[in-house]
Amino acid sequence: MVWSEAIHVMLLTHDKWRTFTDRPIPPTTSSEVMLAISCSNREAVDAMNNAAADNGGVADINPLQDLGFMYNRNLADPDGHVWEAMWMDPTAIPGANDEGQGSAGA
Repeated sequence: MVWSEAIHVMLLTHDKWRTFTDRPIPPTTSSEVMLAISCSNREAVDAMNNAAADNGGVADINPLQDLGFMYNRNLADPDGHVWEAMWMDPTAIPGANDEGQGSAGA
């Protein structure tokens, strides 16, 4: 699956994954990593979360986070891998525009 020019995601069956490694596939009750995907706006975050729920995943496995300048929702794919759809407006971070502060609030 091509996400952008810089990001490609391989979606594999368990049998195909086993050709890459002998390591066991963890149960859906565990977490390995959270893969964050930056979205263009809040609506895109909601759309990704809803698409996961509509296609065998689980929406909102952690509480929705809305900090004003940042908005995210976490979902689990059918194998239990955690994905974070997030949107951020760095110019809206409290203190980001204060004199002497970097664009991310140093």
